[in-house]
Amino acid sequence: MAQKPLRLLACGDVDGKFDVLFNRVRAIRKKSGNFDLLLCVGNFFGPTPSAEWEEYKTGIRKAPIHTYVLGANDQETVKYFEDANGCELAENITYLGRKGVFTGASGLQVVYLSGTESLSEPVPGYSFSPKDVSSLRTMLCSGSQFKGVDILLTSPWPKYVGHFGNSSGEVDTKTCGSALVSSLATDLKPRYHFAALEKTYYERLPYRNHIVLQENAQHATRFIALANVGNPDKKKYLYAFSITPMKLMGAADLVKQPPDVTENPYRKSGKDSAGGKQIPAPEEESPCQFFFDLNEKQGRKRSSTGREIKSSPHTKQPRKPPQPPGPCWFCLASPEVEKHLVVNVGTHCYLALAKGGLCDDHVLILPIGHYQSVVELSTEVVEEVEKYKATLRRFFRSRGKRCVLFERNYKSHHLQLQVIPVPLSCCATDDIKDAFISQAQEQQIELLEIPEHSDIKQIAQPGAAYFYVELDTGAKLFHRIKRHFPLQFGRSKFLRGETEEFQVRVGMTLST
Repeated sequence: MAQKPLRLLACGDVDGKFDVLFNRVRAIRKKSGNFDLLLCVGNFFGPTPSAEWEEYKTGIRKAPIHTYVLGANDQETVKYFEDANGCELAENITYLGRKGVFTGASGLQVVYLSGTESLSEPVPGYSFSPKDVSSLRTMLCSGSQFKGVDILLTSPWPKYVGHFGNSSGEVDTKTCGSALVSSLATDLKPRYHFAALEKTYYERLPYRNHIVLQENAQHATRFIALANVGNPDKKKYLYAFSITPMKLMGAADLVKQPPDVTENPYRKSGKDSAGGKQIPAPEEESPCQFFFDLNEKQGRKRSSTGREIKSSPHTKQPRKPPQPPGPCWFCLASPEVEKHLVVNVGTHCYLALAKGGLCDDHVLILPIGHYQSVVELSTEVVEEVEKYKATLRRFFRSRGKRCVLFERNYKSHHLQLQVIPVPLSCCATDDIKDAFISQAQEQQIELLEIPEHSDIKQIAQPGAAYFYVELDTGAKLFHRIKRHFPLQFGRSKFLRGETEEFQVRVGMTLST
């Protein structure tokens, strides 16, 4: 029998407003049913003594749900936490402790770290040091079977959490938060990470914990910062969610990627050492033109791969991608490139309109340097390709369209990822998938559906010929080319819907 998901609540700074919080919890339970736990991050107690708390402590009042809280974040509230290693504060209200792991009977694993960051010796009662973070990491990550934890609770935000993600509002994540928490989140790979202290609500887009095409797929992380209880702006301070402990989940379900997943915001931050060094800030992605970066000093030229060339003889030069055997129509530095079709240029990739596109907004994602297929891409290029794909999906979605993406690595010299927008009103994504498969069967092509969490590098070796389709639902189709393959498959005969049968089946014509 399948494990029933746990129903949990997470809360931001309570600040001593216990009645406001618990009355709200009662109202939610009355409307939505029971919850298993309430997890509180940030300041549970306010700066001044509370008559309310005395009633909870003496048993006159009782919390309506098992409530677990983090410790003090300042000297004024240390007095409420008599045992640094955790204790019962009142009936149904438990202080978890300075740091550690709480494992429920269901197998749910909750890691907690109380207090705020201190880079030297921690102030007794309300701060943590690099040693505390290192000991948590050693405790949890040393096993070979470690995959991550279900929930991470901290009071401070992780520094740089907004990198690659949606706006965090008025909070500047480059200066706000704890770099030690960022490092801990990187290593623990929590499925949910809750924090507070900034008096605002911020639900970051989920981020992945693996490098696409370089590492096996892993689960995504959702970071959620919660506002303070009873705030006048009515910002969200209570978050309800369901979760099945990862230990009870199958691998395919666990690593399934949300459609809006982003890169890991801490990926370029490096790792802090056992000595307690802070992780440096992520590298900024500066806007640039091809050949010259206008944000750099004059005289520092960009190479055809999009990387900066430095003149220092002691600087280790990055590995260059393979060079084409002759003139290439798609290497950005090549004189054969039709640059009037270029739409946007990144660090490693660029976006261009398709010459003879199937519709006006048919675009190509191409590497700046010379790579023949996705299988041969280096890590940094793969990361940028994924960012382009995610951005295009969001853009076309905002205009009532979905994306069909495909690659033909056969009789081609330079990788071309075809991105074709299809109006949402024309057909469902499953219709597009079925049409690809039907057309393949008619041409005796074995087009197989592969798991959503898999990547091409797990299936095809460098140099192997293949045809690959990716739909915005996450569905993926793959054909290993052995002999002959129609060069226009996936293009004129298929997506244009030139045959009446296909137009009736799919109900769309991209050329109109």
